[in-house]
Amino acid sequence: MAKRVLLAVSGGIAAYKACDIVSALKKRDVEVQVMMTENATKFVTPLTFEALSGRMVYADTFDYSFDASIKHISLAQEADLLCVAPATANIIAKMACGIADDMVSSTFLAATCPTVVCPAMNTHMYENAATQANVRTLEQRGIGIVGPGVGKLACGDVARGTLSPVEEIVDAVMCRLQSEA
Repeated sequence: MAKRVLLAVSGGIAAYKACDIVSALKKRDVEVQVMMTENATKFVTPLTFEALSGRMVYADTFDYSFDASIKHISLAQEADLLCVAPATANIIAKMACGIADDMVSSTFLAATCPTVVCPAMNTHMYENAATQANVRTLEQRGIGIVGPGVGKLACGDVARGTLSPVEEIVDAVMCRLQSEA
């Protein structure tokens, strides 16, 4: 039976790289279900992820137009692993503090499977004491953190804050899936 990864895409410029994550996981025979924050849909459309994954994308916690299931619960229960990529400062803060006010943060709280979080944001946002404390909190709870990398940021600076290379993220996901098997 194929492993199932729930890919949560949050709203940063690196959201477009999540398309490559879907493709790379599919090449490894992993079923990928994508969910997005509302802000992520402003960077990449759900249609793009639907074409790549072959599955409907979920972005609205209260969209019951396809079935009556409580999607943030059923998606969490069906996943073998939750990967948040890119993970903005906002979604990391929500995850660390237990805030559940959108599809991604609500599903995270309902998930009992392993989780891998891939931070990507401006270096000053990443280095901010609040973000660092939130990342440490997630690590202390057993959540895998991949990155961020160092490279050219959207603002033009070259610094820590880029999404880690897709291969590195996919390898971390596969390793975590195998260790949980």
